[in-house]
Amino acid sequence: MSALRLGSGAPWEAVVGYSRVVVAGDTAWVSGTTATVDGQVVHPGDAGAQTRVALATIARSLDEAGFALGDVVRTRMYVTDISRWEDVGRVHGEFFGDVRPATAMVQVAALIDPAMLVEVEADAVRGAA
Repeated sequence: MSALRLGSGAPWEAVVGYSRVVVAGDTAWVSGTTATVDGQVVHPGDAGAQTRVALATIARSLDEAGFALGDVVRTRMYVTDISRWEDVGRVHGEFFGDVRPATAMVQVAALIDPAMLVEVEADAVRGAA
């Protein structure tokens, strides 16, 4: 079985060597996603708003790959300040409150851009809902 690799068109995908989404059969993996729009980090200082942008990007990416948010079985949230966990968690709940995937939220020392406060990954299995 060959994997389908979908990019977002971001210039750094080729430099780093990754795809936004990789699909193999009924499983999809979404790469770490931040609040970057047209190459710029949006909502500086607002972890909740950055989470909303990242999860909306994940939702669009999954849709383009033939999956839905209801197919998500696992998410991973990387935050630069764990004291903001409620802001991040509340937005995660807006997207996944009914889905309730397995998840983790981990504080990291930094993300690739200092303005980034949150990065989210997602794994999905078609028909998991």
